[in-house]
Amino acid sequence: MNHPEEMYSYHTWATQTILGRIQELPDSVLHQEVNSSFRSIAHALSHMYAVDQMWYLVLTGVSMPEALQMCMPRNEEIYDSVEDYSRRYMELSKQYAAWFQEHTDLEQTILLDNPFAGIRNTSLAEIIFHLINHGTYHRGNISTMLRQLGHASVMNDYSLFWYTKPAID
Repeated sequence: MNHPEEMYSYHTWATQTILGRIQELPDSVLHQEVNSSFRSIAHALSHMYAVDQMWYLVLTGVSMPEALQMCMPRNEEIYDSVEDYSRRYMELSKQYAAWFQEHTDLEQTILLDNPFAGIRNTSLAEIIFHLINHGTYHRGNISTMLRQLGHASVMNDYSLFWYTKPAID
């Protein structure tokens, strides 16, 4: 497994870890309004999911402007339950796993037409690392939102992820 793929595995694990914590709490926590970066934890999760989908499309050859147009409306698709989010994330992670199987040269570059920043050659690995960084940032938002709602979050740091894998001799 290469480093970007390992980091994507971390991203999947960390997202499922925080979803698992939310699932332990009363159902109302998902949609409870909070004064934060997002109106609710569900809104934050929908944003993360939409962006993960958008980057997947870019990695599979869709232009970034087109991928944004397709996925950004999904920011407002608020699902009823944590299970809905978990299922969607797992389905998308399977698509990413298949993509990784087909792409061994992650230093390959594509011409990325980012409507917010301009055009540049960007490696596939850079896109993966950005996706992971974006998820980490918003899992931090969710942890803060949980605390604002009176609940503890759960550790989902990369250093904890190291210990979830079999030890290397």
